[in-house]
Amino acid sequence: MGKEVIHDLLGYDGIKIIQRPDMFNFSLDSTLLADFVNLLSKTSKILDLGTGNAPIPLFLSMKTKAKIIGVELQKDVFDLAKRTIELNKLEDQITIVNQDIKGIHKLYENSEFDIVTCNPPFFKYKESSHINKTDYKTIARHEVFITLEEIIIEAKRLLTTKGSFVMVHRTERLIEIINLLTKHKFSVKRLRLVYPKIGEDSNMVLIDASNNGLPGLKILEPLYVHENNSYTEEILKIFNFGKE
Repeated sequence: MGKEVIHDLLGYDGIKIIQRPDMFNFSLDSTLLADFVNLLSKTSKILDLGTGNAPIPLFLSMKTKAKIIGVELQKDVFDLAKRTIELNKLEDQITIVNQDIKGIHKLYENSEFDIVTCNPPFFKYKESSHINKTDYKTIARHEVFITLEEIIIEAKRLLTTKGSFVMVHRTERLIEIINLLTKHKFSVKRLRLVYPKIGEDSNMVLIDASNNGLPGLKILEPLYVHENNSYTEEILKIFNFGKE
């Protein structure tokens, strides 16, 4: 087993996260996704698909009293997430389940969730790919066990009508993502492009799609991550390091 470390969850006092460097540490994309989620007063139940060591449920728990369920396939990663929730005494709000995302709808009622979040594997998997199918990082980054469309199908079954499917992905796959969401009768409502810095191409996109929602897309202002070799003020605010 790799060596475990306990870190503060960025600038949030009192929130801890257990990590193992040989797996992966929670990433910028998970943080931006959790910040991007539009929580309503009526939001009562949230599902996070592929929760990893549970950064998205932890971030969301600071913004909502809604019940949050995180789904994680890999047993060691699930164990890390579960102990992280216990460490923060959040068991009453957050539940972690050790299940495959494929077929996860069988555990819950149809239309049970108001919001489904996902930071999915970004890269397509090919049999010819020279990657280790049992490696934690490979499974998190490549579509070894599940494809983007299979994730969308599960989210569809679990969401209320007009419930939100909120996802972060690679900008290069944006057309494919919108086509798949449209195919399964999601309407993309909010979209925000993330750029490493001004003058560079976007490498990430944040998407909020409504299940059976009406058309009407808002493209939000660009989000820049770096400026003058440090994080931008907006990123620091998301990390809770910025000035209020």
